[in-house]
Amino acid sequence: MAKRSAPSEPDDSDRIEGFPHPRESATLLGQDIALARAARALRSGRPPGAWLISGPPGIGKATLAYRIARYLLAYGATDAGPEDLSVPQDDPAARQVMAQSHPGLLILKRALNPRTGKLMTVLSVDEIRRLADFFGMTSGAGGWRVAIVDTADDMNDNAANALLKMLEEPPANAMLLLLSNTPGRLLPTIRSRCQRLELRPLDDGLMQQALARYLPQMASADRAALARLAGGSIGAALTLATGEGGTLAQEADRLIEHARDPDLLALLTLGEKLFRLRDGLESFGAFLAESLSDRIRAKARSGAPGLDRWVALQGRIEQGFGRATGLHLEPRQTVLTAARDMARVAQRGGL
Repeated sequence: MAKRSAPSEPDDSDRIEGFPHPRESATLLGQDIALARAARALRSGRPPGAWLISGPPGIGKATLAYRIARYLLAYGATDAGPEDLSVPQDDPAARQVMAQSHPGLLILKRALNPRTGKLMTVLSVDEIRRLADFFGMTSGAGGWRVAIVDTADDMNDNAANALLKMLEEPPANAMLLLLSNTPGRLLPTIRSRCQRLELRPLDDGLMQQALARYLPQMASADRAALARLAGGSIGAALTLATGEGGTLAQEADRLIEHARDPDLLALLTLGEKLFRLRDGLESFGAFLAESLSDRIRAKARSGAPGLDRWVALQGRIEQGFGRATGLHLEPRQTVLTAARDMARVAQRGGL
């Protein structure tokens, strides 16, 4: 599929520029096991009241959630629709979901801060409390109401507790779809009240197939490099292919490769660049954490010792960049802090 111009919805923070939003996508790649499990539950007439859809960013969690929602809103929990949960694009429910106008679908995610124009740091309790009114309304077409929380990881403590109350008393003909990149961070009581749908990174063959479809004009060697950097995530690959994504990923790799002796001037320059880019600090932090994870996994497979300190470092980097992004802190200091921490660990043993 070729790149396309993006619509102007201001709240599509999860849209990759130039590519379809998950609600617009009819293709779910490489997640046949999770899709089949969801289909069996929906078409049996006895689906759970809540699914926890988990997996790394960009591998199709939102795409699967919208696919489930479209099916329920079009056919209900019946076997009237296709086994793969597809819904024709001209179906009234599908058209309404595409237009963000279906009365039976609610999307909860971090809102834009009207003062800064940036995403809020958390998904607040006020957003989660909208579920009570939504599920209390008369059922829409098809008799079902579906709410997607994207992502549950963004909830603060009050929001998580409010969601838990909703899970304890699930309404009839209602489904809650929680998306999570790191489900281990959710309250155990939330996890225990949801059925799990775990999505896996795509293998190299599927990544190459997907990138050939989305980036047909890119050289095959460049697509192969994207697939390697993306770690099985088509979303990450498309992000790398647009804007400054590829450059930031290379900067993250360079920081790790020169962890023992970081270049202070280059880091200051990088910090200035991240300040100018929209979501630059958040993107760089994600690439840095993912690159560290890839190297840790590779070393673990080879039986290398001393990985505990690298695992702890990876956690600190995720936490540090997450906090800096949420509080809109100065990127240079965040990058310098990560580099110094990395240098201390690297000097005790390389990765």
